[in-house]
Amino acid sequence: MPYSILFVEDDAELAELIASFLARHDLNVQIEARGDTALAAIAAAQPDLVLLDIMLPGKDGLSICRELRPVFDGPIVLLTSLDSDINQIMGLELGANDYILKTTPPSVLLARLRNHLRHARGSTASTPAPSGSPGHRRLGFGQLLIDPLSRDVRLDGHSIVLSTSEFDLLLQLAQHAGSPLSRETLLQATRGVGYDGLDRSIDVAISRLRKKLGDNPDEPFRIKTVRNKGYLFVPSSW
Repeated sequence: MPYSILFVEDDAELAELIASFLARHDLNVQIEARGDTALAAIAAAQPDLVLLDIMLPGKDGLSICRELRPVFDGPIVLLTSLDSDINQIMGLELGANDYILKTTPPSVLLARLRNHLRHARGSTASTPAPSGSPGHRRLGFGQLLIDPLSRDVRLDGHSIVLSTSEFDLLLQLAQHAGSPLSRETLLQATRGVGYDGLDRSIDVAISRLRKKLGDNPDEPFRIKTVRNKGYLFVPSSW
């Protein structure tokens, strides 16, 4: 089944160029030109991925990302001309899966979008194993319960709302509880890409997980940072 993308971009010429390029590679692209109508368009279209400019009329892309993330499980990719560490960190903190500059070659943009789409579809489209089968094993650590089948996370009996990427990251950490995992390992497992030494998406996602799971941001005790090794899920801390 072809993937669908909703592209929020107010530069009509650029939007058409990118949409035409992606369409030639079997991606269905719908363009929305205004930020203040983007959420309604996304709700109506139910795309597989949202490609989002930051500087938009009516409502900026970061605000859209913040409002969209709790209700949209698919990838959100920011495509922008703003080459700023602050904007990149803010976008990832708000739930974006990636931050791509408009100067990125189209072939690289295509590859990164396809990677996000494949990963998202692979996370949700696999045939569920019957409850109790060997492929369905809930993970329990004290008051934390992770169900890979329903993708449900509960802590102290309360449901914890995680994005697709946050859940995948938590599951990887929990499946290797007690052993530190490097950023490269986590990036490869959750996004299928290598670590270039600069990508901070794992660090930002860990920060979000700590906040949602009641970890101490100053002295983490549930998901620890292990110097020169990566991140460690502590099984006895829940």
